[in-house]
Amino acid sequence: MKEKIRIIVLAGPTASGKTEAAIRLAGRLNGEIVSADSMQLYKFMDIGSAKPTPEERKQAVHYLVDEIDPAQPFSAADYRQLAGQYIRRIAAAGKVPIVEGGTGLYLNSIVYDMDFGSRPADTARRQELRRIAEEQGPEALHELLRSVDPAAAERIHPNNVIKIIRAVEAAESGTPIPSFENSFRPSVEFEPIMFCINRDREQLYERINLRVDRMLEAGLEQEVRSLLDRGLGSDNISMKGIGYKEMIAYIHGECDLETAAEQIRQSTRHFAKRQLTWFRRYPDMIWYDVTGGLDEAVSDMCERAEQFLSGKQ
Repeated sequence: MKEKIRIIVLAGPTASGKTEAAIRLAGRLNGEIVSADSMQLYKFMDIGSAKPTPEERKQAVHYLVDEIDPAQPFSAADYRQLAGQYIRRIAAAGKVPIVEGGTGLYLNSIVYDMDFGSRPADTARRQELRRIAEEQGPEALHELLRSVDPAAAERIHPNNVIKIIRAVEAAESGTPIPSFENSFRPSVEFEPIMFCINRDREQLYERINLRVDRMLEAGLEQEVRSLLDRGLGSDNISMKGIGYKEMIAYIHGECDLETAAEQIRQSTRHFAKRQLTWFRRYPDMIWYDVTGGLDEAVSDMCERAEQFLSGKQ
């Protein structure tokens, strides 16, 4: 049986300091970084995605940052294919693959043996479900899901229309989507050691608010306007990211700038909470509180990673 590629996984909520920690790990472990961030992979979307700066990318090689055209559809299956190629390339070069990011589904696609096989879509039914959401609201669609798959309704937020539609389709096809805990088997190709950093909530929220302020000062509005000029719009998945959708609403005159800014702050805080909920589901995650700084956490991660990579753990 082919030996699995050992990888380092570094997760954490947005604004927790993952980029700095990953760069430090890469320096200590002779590693290269594969991003697991669903926004940083897009070209032309630098400010709103909090992409690693050119200086940071000089300190460590980053993959899946600034690579995908934002007009191009991109799925978790696409991510697994590209990330897997990069991980194999890094390992073949005798370096350590470090998968770093906060997009839980992308992390799942690497650490678990996920089945991305898709069923043929019933286009008419999907349009009908979308129409229910548009005419009656997401709550009505969520109630429909509850009637066909109560367990999925408990897991899926009532406002997540796309996921609700997929869950309804799966339930009506006779193969409901399984829960997180029962969905996946360990990857047959990659063996991870998993770290997650977190901060005191007050500090994390302060960092999130400061990040949003800096994005606005750095020209987030101009970045979004340039993307709109490229022909992108609200229908593109890339433009549904936090920061972009709120600025589109502002540019279209649906709210003032301060309202848009506060919505970005609030949405980012809520997103961080959802990320932490996701990461807590991983049974083998090793957690670090970095409220007081990254030094001790990075040192311990390096020690654990070295033992793991040498086969002593």
